[in-house]
Amino acid sequence: MTRLALHTVDTAPEKAKERVEAVQKANDFIPNLIGVLANSPQALEMYQEVSKLNSKNSLTAEEIEVIQITAAVHNGCDFCVAGHTKIAEVRLKMSPAVVEALRTRTNIDENAKYQALAQFTMQLIDKRGQVSDEELEAFKSAGYNDQNVLDVIMGVALSTLCNYANTVAKTDINPELAAFGPNR
Repeated sequence: MTRLALHTVDTAPEKAKERVEAVQKANDFIPNLIGVLANSPQALEMYQEVSKLNSKNSLTAEEIEVIQITAAVHNGCDFCVAGHTKIAEVRLKMSPAVVEALRTRTNIDENAKYQALAQFTMQLIDKRGQVSDEELEAFKSAGYNDQNVLDVIMGVALSTLCNYANTVAKTDINPELAAFGPNR
């Protein structure tokens, strides 16, 4: 049972209604994260606007999902694990082995660059940004640059909003996402 109100188009605060309705039209359902974030129209707007910016950063769509799944698993957000697993597997057709490695925190043997990205993401979260010179250099040595560093930080910031909101709310996984949840 969700601990914060789970809004629909009918119950959302007036300033969030249009955004909730747009999500429902685009997806044919309202992901429960959106229903939770609608409690604060500003939090919902932040999520949607930062998501748009994040999707246009210097990283590939697959690399963005590496960050999001890594953060969701690391932060214990089952809802985000499900949502981002679905994006990775269904929309992006990412390798099942890569997705499974991210979900289980094991080495991504088939893609060293994704492994470096997942490791750097975990280091950023664990150390609250205070990565060592060696950790930063290892990330850059994998083929990343200064812009990528900041784009990973943006991805972590976005995941922090979602992961924390879902964890505080104890957001249930929508039936549409259940097949991608942590216990599949």
